[in-house]
Amino acid sequence: MTTDKLSSPIFPSSQFEIKILLIDDQAIVGETVRKMLDTEKDIILHFCQDPTQALKTAFTFEPTLILQDLVMPDVDGLMLVRFFRAHPALRDIPLIVMSSKEEAITKAEAFALGVDDYLVKLPDRIELIARIRHHSKGYINLLQRNDAYNRLRESERALAKELAQAAEYVVSLLPSPIEKGIVQTAWRYYPSAQLGGDSFGYHWIDSDHFAVYLLDVCGHGVGSALLSVSVLNALKTQSLPNTDFRIPESVLGALNETFPMENHNNLYFTIWYGVYNGVKKTLTHVSGGHPPALLVKPSGELSEIVSKNLIPGTMPQVVYEAKVIDIPTPLRLYVFSDGVYEVHNAGGEMWGFKRLKEYVSGAQFGVAEIDVLYKLLLEWCGRESLEDDFSLVCVDFS
Repeated sequence: MTTDKLSSPIFPSSQFEIKILLIDDQAIVGETVRKMLDTEKDIILHFCQDPTQALKTAFTFEPTLILQDLVMPDVDGLMLVRFFRAHPALRDIPLIVMSSKEEAITKAEAFALGVDDYLVKLPDRIELIARIRHHSKGYINLLQRNDAYNRLRESERALAKELAQAAEYVVSLLPSPIEKGIVQTAWRYYPSAQLGGDSFGYHWIDSDHFAVYLLDVCGHGVGSALLSVSVLNALKTQSLPNTDFRIPESVLGALNETFPMENHNNLYFTIWYGVYNGVKKTLTHVSGGHPPALLVKPSGELSEIVSKNLIPGTMPQVVYEAKVIDIPTPLRLYVFSDGVYEVHNAGGEMWGFKRLKEYVSGAQFGVAEIDVLYKLLLEWCGRESLEDDFSLVCVDFS
């Protein structure tokens, strides 16, 4: 067993035993207490006859109770109590002091220094054992609570590390911004503390068709992130069977058949998928239970882009319907998850979709404006991170 001299000892749950450290300069006292406890097989006694070694012995032995004489050579008993209560690794151990006299002043001073009990030595065997068990039980309960708390903290640290790694992996799959050409993009992805199931992407399917999509898996944690990554990879690699990725309704139909929720621990996802035709200047889009995208003209005039369909994976053989709109350039498209507007403040009020529309109608293009929005949401909720993933993709058609 290893210990840190500046911290509390490590007590594995399997080693929570009743361990008594008796500190007394008289060997006869040590032998008498040993005989008193001899029939108590679950009580371990360690006798320290040299009070100058008491602290070192206590740190090594790790008792659940210290039984200490008050009158000893070389070390004043009350001073030793002060040392025990000042030591970070020993201060919580129950301490019973023993004295040959029952003096009220001495008792008061001892209790003021933090002792847990006071006995006139030598006490009756039954009383001594009762007090030993009583005080040791309380301390063992404390050790067990601390042990459970430490295990919980370690589990939380491991989970946080796992979530951070999952978030990094999701980010590694997201596309690079497009800064030149008839289509330009900017985006921001801020995972929540628990990591949600957001992911998104965009790419040229061929020289005329540009796809943009964003999905949000229900729930939080690694399971949601894994499903999100699986769907994202199917879209990026265009690996769905018998699917023309230029036809959005075909894509959602294939996703519906490929990712039934009963095969994924009852997890489902919403999605917005659109295809821009650079020749016809049109946008064909389809959504399955996802928030509307927003289309903004240079004047700030704004319209919601949505087609109402069932969430993929919830029912087999669903027929999805897409919509087609004209894209007279220049126009700006915002695609996002509900974590961008379903943000509540301390009073329970939601920031809301209306405020989001007001913001994007006057925003400039670029990640700087998206970052401003994210900071506004943090100020609104009063936390260091949002409760859900923040995912927003901005597409400029120019």
